[in-house]
This record gives sequence, C-alpha cells and structure tokens, in this order.
Amino acid sequence: MASVTRAVFGDLPSGAGTVEKFQLQSDLLKVDIISWGCTITALEVKDRQGRASDVVLGFAELEGYLQKQPYFGAVVGRVANRIAKGTFTLDGKEYKLPINNGPNSLHGGVRGFDKVLWTPQVLSNGVQFSRVSPDGEEGYPGELKVWVTYTLDGGELMINYRAQASRTTPVNLTNHSYFNLAGQGSPNIYDHEITIEADAFLPVDETLIPTGEVAPVQGTAFDLRKPVELGKHLQEFRINGFDHNFCLKGSKEKHFCARARVPAFFRLESALLLGPPCRQRAGAGGVHHPAWGPVLHGQLPGRHAAGQEGSRLSQALWFLPGDPELA
Repeated sequence: MASVTRAVFGDLPSGAGTVEKFQLQSDLLKVDIISWGCTITALEVKDRQGRASDVVLGFAELEGYLQKQPYFGAVVGRVANRIAKGTFTLDGKEYKLPINNGPNSLHGGVRGFDKVLWTPQVLSNGVQFSRVSPDGEEGYPGELKVWVTYTLDGGELMINYRAQASRTTPVNLTNHSYFNLAGQGSPNIYDHEITIEADAFLPVDETLIPTGEVAPVQGTAFDLRKPVELGKHLQEFRINGFDHNFCLKGSKEKHFCARARVPAFFRLESALLLGPPCRQRAGAGGVHHPAWGPVLHGQLPGRHAAGQEGSRLSQALWFLPGDPELA
C-alpha cells in the first residue's frame, strides 16, 4: 500500500501561483513530484543492503527548476524531441514553431509543458496532474487537454499519459528524468550495464535530426542487444555517448525492450516493457513504430553539490513520426 502526502514546495515569482510537492511512498520506493512541469524531483530506492539513495538528478528548491536547466524530471510536450527547423505540415497546412535548440524546436518550444503549473488531484495511491493547452500554444494547432498520472504499487512507479485534442495535432509526451542508478554522490554512470533490444537505429545529422535512414545496429556501437558496460563500450568505439532513437520491435503483447542496471549495487533495475503501439497524433489515427531515445553522455552538476560532475542517463520513449520533419 502506498501513502501520499502533500506540501508546499515554493511560490512562483510575481504571484503566479504556488507549487506543491506530492510524496508517494511504499516499503520499497519513495518519489517526490511537484506540480511545476509534473516534475519528479527525487526517487529514493534501497540497495541490496537496505540503504536508500536518490537515483535521479534534480534540485532541492523551486528556484533550481525556474532557471535554465535540461528538463530535469519534467514532462515534456506537446512534442518530445526535436522538430526540424521548427516547421511541420499537417493536413496541407504548414505550422511554424519557436526555435529553441540550434535551428530546431525542442520538447514543445520555449514554454513547453515543463514550464507550466499543472492542476493536481490526489489519488489513493498517487497523484494526477491536468492542464489545458490552448489552441496555438507554442505554435501547435488545436486545444489539447492533458492528464499525467503517477501511481505507486510496491516497487513499481507508473506514469500514464492521456491527451484529448479538439483537432488533429502532434502529441508525443514523455518524462525527462536523468538517472544514476548507483545513487546520489556517484561520479558517473560508466559502470551501468545497458541493454536495448533494437535491431536498428536512426542516424542523425549535426543538429541531431534523423537523416531518414533506418540503419542496422549490427557491427556498430549501437548494437546493445547484449548487455554492455557503458564506460568500456564507449571507450571501445571511441564515442562520447548516444543521443539517438533506437527502433524497437512492435508487438501486441507486452515484451522486454531495454534495461539499465548497476550490478554492484542492484539498487534499481530500470526496465522498459512495451505493449501495442499507440497513436502518435491525437485525432489523426496514424499508428507508428515505437522508438527508445536514451541520452548517455555529458557532464551535469549533481543534486545539492555545486560543481559535482556526473554523466547522465535519460530514458525516453516516443513513437517514430509519420512526417519526416518530426524527429
């Protein structure tokens, strides 16, 4: 059985509202989520010796989330990932979006779903957040009603996304938490063991937009179908990391797709199980193949320790778009 507690996390500038924190706790997990961006601020789990540690990156205070930062723990949308040159065509009409990542539009634009205050509703074992994205917000067509629900069941944290559009519009939601499964204070993720059950990946250009090619992983650094230790693997192939889409196999049955774990701690095994493909556009009726987009590189300051450097693991699931300019 999970318990849910509610507290004030901080006030937005200029009286724009109060941000609340919701703590979901079971015997195995404890997770903190705030109403600003539906953001996971902490996720504490126990290792095999029963010692608890926080395995996600974040900030102790609201001010950290209001400054420029790489979407720590937030829900991103309307469209997660990049839209090339901030333009897409839908039903014969071209739409232009704000540019916020080189020449592209990233994670919903300048003021995406991560930078708004959501309305919370406490559940018996979790919390549901909702908001209405008005027609034209960040350039996207149609009004979009969105619900994001976090529930805790024993050692399983579940995130459910639901959206309802007044007209056809791109929708691609995900959570953008950064993980270090070894726990707070661990310097990097090079000891993490990574497995991705994907036979193909999408090569990208210099701005990280897929080129249109679907390339086999066989014989490349992207062949992660058998477990690899990340640090040794990157060194072997002389690359800094991955910021690519891996093409997962679709199935009507729930099946294993990806896993990240730290064998020395076995504190938390992050696994991705995927069921039937879902619709990528609200109202459009197009079914698309799923992709898993891990970010496995870079240096970011760790929680509560200014200047502490650590590589990051971000795991995001989205669906390959039907339009070539969506990436």
